[in-house]
Amino acid sequence: MKHESRTQEPAGQQLRQWRERRRLSQLQLALEVEMSTRHLSFVETGRAQPSRDLIIRLADYLDIPLRARNQILLAAGLAPEFEETGLTAPEMAEALAAVEHLLKAHEPFPALAV
Repeated sequence: MKHESRTQEPAGQQLRQWRERRRLSQLQLALEVEMSTRHLSFVETGRAQPSRDLIIRLADYLDIPLRARNQILLAAGLAPEFEETGLTAPEMAEALAAVEHLLKAHEPFPALAV
């Protein structure tokens, strides 16, 4: 697994940013994940430390990408949940070959693989 050692925002702040991106109020999110708005507020402000289960529940509802979920877990002092494998890793050779094949077939036109 690959982890960046850069300084990152606290877990609660990251969760708040994702909630705001999804245009949800604390009340809406708290009701959906069956927690109190007060506890959610405390998590977002750093007054309460979120558990692994709570982070996963919030991330599932907010549809947070797996890489960002790992960053939130790390910021909360927890181990990452999802393995990250680079495209150049040996086990990704078939996937890399497929992407290269598609890009080659698209020549001479520009293409972007996401």
